[in-house]
Amino acid sequence: MLNPVVAMLIGIVVMMVLIIFTKMHAFPSLIISAILIAVLAMPFGEVSSLTQCVSTVTTGFGNTMASIGVVIGFGCIMGIFLEKSGAAKRMALTILKAVGVKNCDVVLGLTGWVVSIPVFCDSGFVILSSLAKEFSRLTKRSMVGLGGILGMGLYITHFMVPPTPGPLAVVSTFQENGLGIDLGMFILCGIGISIPLFAFAVPLFRHFGKKYPNLVVPYEIDRSQYSEAQLRVLDRINEKYQKNEDLVTEDFADLLAAEKLPSAFMSFATLLVPIVLIFANTLVGQISSLQGTMVANVVQFLGQPVIALFISLCMGAFLLCRDYDKKTCVNLMQEACRDAGPIVFITAAGGALGAVINATGAAKMMADAIVAAGVPGILVPIIIGVIMRFPQGSGTTAMITGSAIIAPMVAAGLAVNPYLAAMALCLTTMCPSYLNDSYFHVVTNFSGMDIKTSLKTWSVGSILIPAFGSCIFIVLSFFIH
Repeated sequence: MLNPVVAMLIGIVVMMVLIIFTKMHAFPSLIISAILIAVLAMPFGEVSSLTQCVSTVTTGFGNTMASIGVVIGFGCIMGIFLEKSGAAKRMALTILKAVGVKNCDVVLGLTGWVVSIPVFCDSGFVILSSLAKEFSRLTKRSMVGLGGILGMGLYITHFMVPPTPGPLAVVSTFQENGLGIDLGMFILCGIGISIPLFAFAVPLFRHFGKKYPNLVVPYEIDRSQYSEAQLRVLDRINEKYQKNEDLVTEDFADLLAAEKLPSAFMSFATLLVPIVLIFANTLVGQISSLQGTMVANVVQFLGQPVIALFISLCMGAFLLCRDYDKKTCVNLMQEACRDAGPIVFITAAGGALGAVINATGAAKMMADAIVAAGVPGILVPIIIGVIMRFPQGSGTTAMITGSAIIAPMVAAGLAVNPYLAAMALCLTTMCPSYLNDSYFHVVTNFSGMDIKTSLKTWSVGSILIPAFGSCIFIVLSFFIH
């Protein structure tokens, strides 16, 4: 039959056509692509019959589902508890107090940066856009800058820091290919690289905000949308505004404090407990003197992603949402499961595609060819990420399909550190965010921008920030092997 690399390219093109131009969902499109590649590449590699084509696909699907399905489900439930209980708003208030009102754009971005670790960036922007509009209304800053920094804060950790489904799926795919990527270490590395990315985003979107200074939310408010306590705070702020007095952090703090929100401790604890437990598992694994001890066994049990997220889920259900009745709480979990379902199936289908690419030998052939051609290994995940993202718009799908291609290549000898390869792939699947991306429309509409303005600002930012991050990874590749 065909050369496995040619078969893989045909399969990926067919997958893209199905997703972009037909009514086919990403899940069956990935499965069809995997089966097509296996059939076309017979009898190369480990796939020598039609029966083996199917079994390779189903085995890859099942292995991925087993490793990540529960984690994604629990993560989605944890995220909806943080969203609906008001814990996300409470975290915004706490960060606001720490940073101050003069840096309200940084406050928004940092809030998004934190919130998007467990909450989908689309939902996070919808939740926090009211805060951005409040800041714009009262400080007269452009929503291009405020919305852009908020959106990019959410966007960066959505792509770089598990347990959001995309990077979590990338870690899982690399692990299934025998690459020893530790989830806790990946979270730590993702947080580390997201800091300079966010630092780059702030001045960039401040510049865009100055180019569109008139896109400011009018001060007029619908008083029916606020409680009496909030209206008293708003009247006090309006009086200061009329007198041209500077607003202070407490003005915004009082506005948010008028709402009944969970405590800052409980809000942050629900978010941070699973991350701390996963980190602790990683740390204990590096200390040889603790191996085999009761302490190590307990920490390693609690630090398993399934257990860590289950603990956070329970905190959300019984502490954050303690005032909700049983029916409301169960309905929230049902809503989260509906959101998780497509992600889990797409992720597992990506695992099936990766299993086929690995079994046919296509990954090894590409890795060998790239090494022979002298192409720097770090450029491969950078390029693949953009190629996977550009045509079909979904960053999560791009990360899943991209990792199914890159992980087998790294396992086959591609000259790049597995952590750098995985993070570079996650980074460049941000690029670009434009008309075929649902998040583009969320940022555009909730910021009050028109399409043309958003393309000139948000879309450009979604290209420049991954480009800046790619330069960081290229430099790191010279020192980390």
